Amino acid sequence: MTKINSWLEVSITTNGELAEAVADVFARHAPSGVVAERGIKYLDADDPGTPKDEVVIRAYLPMDDPSESVRIEERRQNLERDLSYLGMIQPLPAPTFTLIQDENWMAAWKEHYRPIPVGEKLIIIPAWMDSPDETRLPIKIDPGMAFGTGTHPTTQLALGLMEDIITKNAPSSIIDVGCGSGILSIAALKLGVERALGVDIEAPSVESARENADVNEIGDEFIISQGSVDEILAGDFEFKSAPLVVANMLAPILIRLTKAGMGKLVAQNGTLILSGILDEQEARVRTAAESHHLKITERRQEGDWIAFVLIPAL
Repeated sequence: MTKINSWLEVSITTNGELAEAVADVFARHAPSGVVAERGIKYLDADDPGTPKDEVVIRAYLPMDDPSESVRIEERRQNLERDLSYLGMIQPLPAPTFTLIQDENWMAAWKEHYRPIPVGEKLIIIPAWMDSPDETRLPIKIDPGMAFGTGTHPTTQLALGLMEDIITKNAPSSIIDVGCGSGILSIAALKLGVERALGVDIEAPSVESARENADVNEIGDEFIISQGSVDEILAGDFEFKSAPLVVANMLAPILIRLTKAGMGKLVAQNGTLILSGILDEQEARVRTAAESHHLKITERRQEGDWIAFVLIPAL
């Protein structure tokens, strides 16, 4: 394998609300991984620290691999194009490009990632770390995958709602639409769900979910495949409905998938969780849900982000 000695770093400094969405865009074009860096504020020596809202997202494009260097400008243009689409939803600063030399990226990741308690029972930890809290269920996620590391409010909202529903209703299975890193399905299985189906349209997400499942010692009970609502409804997988369905994506995609029949994935007396909704997009998501026979039974908000619990309307 050719050793890569120089890279084109692309970086954006944004708020925590957009960090995961930017990282997802970066990951589509960066074969060597994505890094998210968030500072910590300390009040005194005894303060455990509070994460700052500002997050720096970095990706690395290889410059001197003969198979890749000829495509570097194309990658750059495609990345800027996809960022411009995201910027239509919420303004983004322009990316910064810097030529840098190789270094140990995994060591850098280990410096910045810390355990994240979520809800009453879960704690998200980097794949290399032992859990500091034995009373919680550890969800090991490799932050280098950057498809859902648990730091974003939308993921935490979805996890919290999911934990409450699983604790109360004990669903036997879950469908995770746009599974990304697999964090929601992995958490559901650790909370007691017997089977999970995770689908994503991005092949790297499918690979990421499988790797994270392996790290968490989860096997065939987690079905992972490339696809979306249409493929599930068509019967391409082992089951096409579940008592719990989750989708953690940006609101325009949630609306599109709702129109595509996502509510039909919810089994009788089942529940749908939608997360990834900015407050100014709430009315449009409500309208789409109600027009497709879905009733909102719970609403939670963290910062500018909203998540819904819905049930099929009779």
